Amino acid sequence: MNETIRIPQTRPRFSATFDEYTLSEIRRAAATGIYDIRGAGTKRKLPHFDDLLFLGASISRYPLEGYREKCGTNVVLGARFAKKPIELKIPITIAGMSFGALSAQAKEALGRGASIVGTSTTTGDGGMTPEERGHSSILVYQYLPSRYGMNPDDLRKADAIEVVIGQGAKPGGGGMLLGQKISSRVAKMRNLPQGIDQRSACRHPDWTGPDDLEIKIQELREITDWQKPIYVKVGASRPYYDTALAVKSGADVVVLDGMQGGTAATQEVFIEHVGIPILAAIRPAVQALQDLGMHRKVQLIVSGGIRTGADVAKALALGADAVSIGTAALVALGDNDPSLEAEYQKLGTTAGAYDDWHEGRDPAGITTQDPELAQRLDPIMAGRRLANYLSVLTLEAQTIARAAGKSHVHNLEPEDLVALTVEAAAMARVPLAGTSWIPGQNGS
Repeated sequence: MNETIRIPQTRPRFSATFDEYTLSEIRRAAATGIYDIRGAGTKRKLPHFDDLLFLGASISRYPLEGYREKCGTNVVLGARFAKKPIELKIPITIAGMSFGALSAQAKEALGRGASIVGTSTTTGDGGMTPEERGHSSILVYQYLPSRYGMNPDDLRKADAIEVVIGQGAKPGGGGMLLGQKISSRVAKMRNLPQGIDQRSACRHPDWTGPDDLEIKIQELREITDWQKPIYVKVGASRPYYDTALAVKSGADVVVLDGMQGGTAATQEVFIEHVGIPILAAIRPAVQALQDLGMHRKVQLIVSGGIRTGADVAKALALGADAVSIGTAALVALGDNDPSLEAEYQKLGTTAGAYDDWHEGRDPAGITTQDPELAQRLDPIMAGRRLANYLSVLTLEAQTIARAAGKSHVHNLEPEDLVALTVEAAAMARVPLAGTSWIPGQNGS
């Protein structure tokens, strides 16, 4: 009697190289002939602050008592040359996000939230709105290659000026604002035709290098009577040299944005494949400042994927003076909220993954110029949520600093950290946990 041999079937196996998302992108490109545009930051997994751990105090270090001993969080930005440096109560600022990319209500909410906790917010491309200036106790004015909405009066109204050379999501690239978000008000502020796609320039029109940048910074100081701190913002790619050249050009503050930092809209291939993680960028930037004898004299603000107080504390321990948040601030306002899941589903996505900010159909009313959608966001309530979030970040950073025996968050240092992976140890230049080994150091 012959027996039928049943061979068990194996499960279908997807290629690690040609995974489901990659296959869908190939099909989309083949069907449309256009590249994908989206907002937000990189979604690939990268070495990040989660790969670092703090060494709390025990016998060799003495911790602080959280309910009785203070841990300072204040920071002064721009004391190198400015007559009126900025004084913040917390080392967490709001990154530049433009009116145009965001609704007027969202910009107002960012200003309200930052002001409640005593920190700054930033204009972004496209100029300064009265709502933003009116509700921001400390406002940084971004001076970008596009010069959209730029005028000397607004420069003087600001508390600091940030010369933007690049963003972490797209170092070397310009921004995009599609026609559906160029309302009559946005068009008037940017001197653009209403409803027509625009692309911001990738470099400033009147200078090409650090010597010209030095002249430009001098011009900005003259316009503002040397009152305002001048920041220089760069996307993380060659952080040692970019930081050194920014200092040479006369910057009071250097802002360093890693590739986890978001953008309103650009090509996805840019977001995912250009730039370096902020974890890899901080130590070279700090090294440049130290080599020039300017560490803590020229302040370093870092951004790109800051989410928790632990991230804040780790960035400060690696040598930053402050951090800046963008994507996390939008989530605090209400972006990608699960309560809007049904509407995200109608847009072909899901809460937590929505990134088509350029389309202007954001159901949360944050990344849109649609009047009906924008009205959904209450700037007062959203500002309070942001303030709550910033307060929690600060308390978490203080908790860690006290556990490490520090009376100020700026007293955290690389010696307080270890890494969980070889990659993180090499990038952050701290020992691999349980060893004294720092990859790449001492000939290793």
